[in-house]
Amino acid sequence: MIGAGLVGSLLACYMRKRGYEVDVYERRGDMRKDGAYAGRSINLALSDRGWRGLAGVGLVDEVKKVAIPMAGRMIHHQDGSMAYQAYGKDGQAINSVSRGGLNRLLMDEAEKSGARIHFNMRCTHVDLDTNALIFEHTENGAKTNLTAPLIISSDGAYSAGRLSMMFTDRCNYSQTYIEHGYKELTIPADEAGGFRIEKNALHIWPRGGYMLIALPNPDGSFTCTLFFPYEGSPSFSELDSIEKVSVFFKEVFPDAYAMMPGLEKDFFQNPTGSLVTVRTFPWTWKNRILLIGDAAHAIVPFYGQGMNCGFEDCVELDRLIGELDHDWSQIMPAYEKARKPNGDAVADLALANFIEMRDLVGKPEFLLRKKIEARFNERHPEKWTPLYTMVTFSETPYSVALREGKRQDGIMDKIMSMPGIEQKWDSKEVEETILGLLNEKGVS
Repeated sequence: MIGAGLVGSLLACYMRKRGYEVDVYERRGDMRKDGAYAGRSINLALSDRGWRGLAGVGLVDEVKKVAIPMAGRMIHHQDGSMAYQAYGKDGQAINSVSRGGLNRLLMDEAEKSGARIHFNMRCTHVDLDTNALIFEHTENGAKTNLTAPLIISSDGAYSAGRLSMMFTDRCNYSQTYIEHGYKELTIPADEAGGFRIEKNALHIWPRGGYMLIALPNPDGSFTCTLFFPYEGSPSFSELDSIEKVSVFFKEVFPDAYAMMPGLEKDFFQNPTGSLVTVRTFPWTWKNRILLIGDAAHAIVPFYGQGMNCGFEDCVELDRLIGELDHDWSQIMPAYEKARKPNGDAVADLALANFIEMRDLVGKPEFLLRKKIEARFNERHPEKWTPLYTMVTFSETPYSVALREGKRQDGIMDKIMSMPGIEQKWDSKEVEETILGLLNEKGVS
């Protein structure tokens, strides 16, 4: 396996349970020993698909100890007022977890299961015809040559395994960057070690075109992320001095600024990261190499589904190994056929949710729209499941959720255009109109 990130470490556990000898080669140092960089440091939003992946290797209880449930969004308006929007019902919540902390736990579990992780080993070449690999030690430059009957490339958005496949005939590949980057900032715990704002919520400061978010940590702090244009006004390029950063945050994020004593230092000390969507196909080659996680489908983080989707890859691959009795000539085509449409769909969902989070969540018409959907779902749960619920709190395939979401959007566009909808949103007329539109679409 190439890559001992979240997906690679989890999959190593699954592969060991299936009886495979597993060697994982990781480009970075061992973060458990030397505090090595843990990849992107945006906190993770662990939801149902991710829990399912952890359940398969018995780690749910361990992760719950360090996860903080977030039952909804807390919207922070520029005037200092706030509004809360629940994510689901009956206590449904997504969970804030540390990327580095979870990666360390998964590495520990992989090694306990018998997988061998080799650190500071950068993959420089994969020969698809012979399954030969070359690794270069990142500290001393020593080369390691090896071959393996099966190669799994779990090495992220800039995958070496995928790079080797890109030079094969009929390989499709695209990478698309959005115009925004991200920067990590911090709201520290208060003087007593407590939370300065609501602990069990994902906080969003939507400002139309950009936003700030904050996720809670067990120590009382919040990991904040500014999603902001690289160029233009306002942008990262424009905020080029301490004074400009201070003035901007005081004006645009006043309540957050008051809680961020280290803002200016964080802003200039922490790097600006880019946000990329990767689409590729095939995900396998001659039944000998397979892409998984971000190596196959890197996405932007706005639906909180990158890790959850990667963990679901692991669950589905493990299921196929069992069902097809370790026959990789059947497993690989079945895997990519099943997962590719969902990888594409979750990429589209993530891009669309960025617009919702930064531009729409604070608008009255958006809130009314969601209120109508929630009420109809309450009355007719068998006929209408909100898109967010399908994506986050179910195992509905992403491709199905995307298709259903588009259908529902079309219906809600018509409902929101009804005269006087603000006054009659909860009326029998609106309910009957939605039922009629569902029947028009061939839904019983």
